[in-house]
Amino acid sequence: MTSSKVAASSASSQDADAAEEGYERGLGSRQVQMIAIGGAIGVGLFLGAGANIAKAGPSLILMYALAGLIIFFIMRALGELLMYRPVSGSFAEYSREFLGPFFGYFTGWTYWLMWVVTGMAELTAAAIYVHYWFPSVPQWVTALVFLVVLFVANLISVKLFGEIEFWFSMVKVTALIGMIVIGLGVLTFGFSQAGDTASVSNLWQFDGFFPKGIGSSLMTLQGVMFAYLAVELVGVTAGESENPEKTLPKAINTLPWRIALFYVGALTVILCVVKWTEFAPGVSPFVKAFAVIGIPAGAGIVNFVVLTAALSSCNSGMYSTGRMLRTLADNGEAPRAFSRLSATKTPAFGITVSVAFMAIGVVLNYIVPEKAFGYVTSVATAAGIWTWLMILVSHVRYRKAVVAGRLPASSFPAPGGAVCSWIAIVFLLFVTGLIAYDADSRVCLYVMAGWAGALGIGWSVLKSRNPQVTRRSEPQLERTG
Repeated sequence: MTSSKVAASSASSQDADAAEEGYERGLGSRQVQMIAIGGAIGVGLFLGAGANIAKAGPSLILMYALAGLIIFFIMRALGELLMYRPVSGSFAEYSREFLGPFFGYFTGWTYWLMWVVTGMAELTAAAIYVHYWFPSVPQWVTALVFLVVLFVANLISVKLFGEIEFWFSMVKVTALIGMIVIGLGVLTFGFSQAGDTASVSNLWQFDGFFPKGIGSSLMTLQGVMFAYLAVELVGVTAGESENPEKTLPKAINTLPWRIALFYVGALTVILCVVKWTEFAPGVSPFVKAFAVIGIPAGAGIVNFVVLTAALSSCNSGMYSTGRMLRTLADNGEAPRAFSRLSATKTPAFGITVSVAFMAIGVVLNYIVPEKAFGYVTSVATAAGIWTWLMILVSHVRYRKAVVAGRLPASSFPAPGGAVCSWIAIVFLLFVTGLIAYDADSRVCLYVMAGWAGALGIGWSVLKSRNPQVTRRSEPQLERTG
């Protein structure tokens, strides 16, 4: 949209911001709701929960509930910022506005890294899942097909992206609800092969609720947080939602029941039906539960669901990386070519470059040991924690500005104000400490240190070439207020 049209508009400053971005508001309420729901259900739950159950037993339910509460604090903080000023690439924009240009630059590039490495892992995982049915088809062929199909879909339009994500999320939601209903049926009526041993007492009967100790339970928090990655994706959709003032608060407010049902509820039912000692790393707890119950096609059904979860994550990655690169380019922190929109109003060049990096990941995952998958996901977790911290710190700074009368209050204030954000900050720093303590996951902190060094060098070069980039935060505050 041209600047003259924006100037002539009688819309609020929030609407003007979104209009200036040039994106098509092609995501309806139905799609935003499902993107929000799908963001809370991923491979981390379908596969990662197996290893965490083996480490923590039934207490994993409490860890998911605790982490879910923190995620809700983060999302309500983001929601307040979004209703103050809904923009695509929101976290980087808020970091830039409230913490300074360097933090906006660092957050934008780090979020891009998170989705690129996640896309690398998910493409490889999707190929492995297809290999379950078609073992004669080379994995690299399957990965390449998925990469091309999702890439083309993201280039066509944001509406097509939203529609694909809607149906991916629908599959995941339906599968989880089906698992819960079947599990409750086994517990209530005692049918199936698991009927004789299924009982609520399985939650404490085998060495108690904390069978490996509280310390071992806390160590699963890093894996639990990976399972929640992508819930913040709803913030990236702000610039392309048809009615962000209605759809975004609704999507965020339904987060608690989604976590309660899909994470806490599903795990509780599974651990009541099957005793925790039967679960092992590398095996999906859902596949195991279906096998114990005696559903013949259970493994195939769950394999299909996990495949959709992987493709959904990769689809979201292509969407968000292109938008984040455009935000960086608009602020002079990435090549200007990334700021151009295609005829279908998508950041095609940014998506193309991101997909190229994801394709390199397919090759790397093909030639490196299996442990590389774990390393990649731990890097994604570390990058996600940084993004969440920036949302929270930006929220604290925003609340301070509102109290001082420098900025208008948001129409969607977070309950508890800045207090809940401070609680979430302390929690995320604690999880970072757990990552540093664990030898296997510690490698991601080394990677992030190298990434920070590379971005620091990039910032120095940027500053020498264009000093104006370092003086962007104060005008933002004045214009928005």
